Amino acid sequence: MSDHFTSSFDSLETELSFADVDPGEGQRWSTWPAITPSERGPQPWPAWVVTSAGALDTERGILKTGKEADVFLLERAVPDDPTQHTLLAAKRYRSAEHRSFHRSSVYTEGRSTRNTRDTRALARKSDHGREVAAAQWSFAEFEALCRMWELGAPVPYPVQVNGTELLMEFLGDADGTAAPRLAQVRSDRAELQEYYAQVVDLMLIFAAAGFAHGDLSAYNLLVHEGRVRVIDLPQIVDIIANPQGLDLLHRDCVNICDWFARRRVECDAEELFAEMLAASYA
Repeated sequence: MSDHFTSSFDSLETELSFADVDPGEGQRWSTWPAITPSERGPQPWPAWVVTSAGALDTERGILKTGKEADVFLLERAVPDDPTQHTLLAAKRYRSAEHRSFHRSSVYTEGRSTRNTRDTRALARKSDHGREVAAAQWSFAEFEALCRMWELGAPVPYPVQVNGTELLMEFLGDADGTAAPRLAQVRSDRAELQEYYAQVVDLMLIFAAAGFAHGDLSAYNLLVHEGRVRVIDLPQIVDIIANPQGLDLLHRDCVNICDWFARRRVECDAEELFAEMLAASYA
């Protein structure tokens, strides 16, 4: 039997075995095959990303609730194949009837929509406008994560975006325990100084690309395996295009320095702001 025939036979046999599996409660077929290439994360895809059409997505609980979105723990795995298994963070933005436009205009100045109908709907705050707004946030965060990942910033890898759902690398343990926020970490002064240096480095990557996080604090910085990782990027702002970009960058600097200074880590918000400005105009 030829290798080509054997390979085709094995593939058919696998597809037939998948057809015998029905998603159970809290499960669905993987959404990966249904999305376009532009909705998938940067290549090369990490080895842990499961791309099989035969994978199932299983809900494993909630990780975080928020005003704009909730984050769930999702397991993506191919049944009976332990080599194709991963945990993902599924961030789901609020639906039209549950989500508000609160504070969104501060961050969206300078952004554009895909078509004039969407622009008009956003202006009227119609039901369609709210749906557009929710999807805009998920796509904005996905695009920001992709760009920052490619620049080497310590962000979770963006696996895919599908409507108002964004799937990302899960930062935590194999048992589903999420990495702690920086605000929850109990560390000595030397360790905190190292974390501060890491935060400055990631802010510099953002600034050099012309961006500010826009809402940076110890609550959207995680500490995973000794490394500070930044999350919650839907409000990322272009320092130049957004009229409030510099103010938001300055606020990030103040928030970070205030938190570290209260823990006896030497830092100065104005010096940090000047450093970010220098990087953004370099």
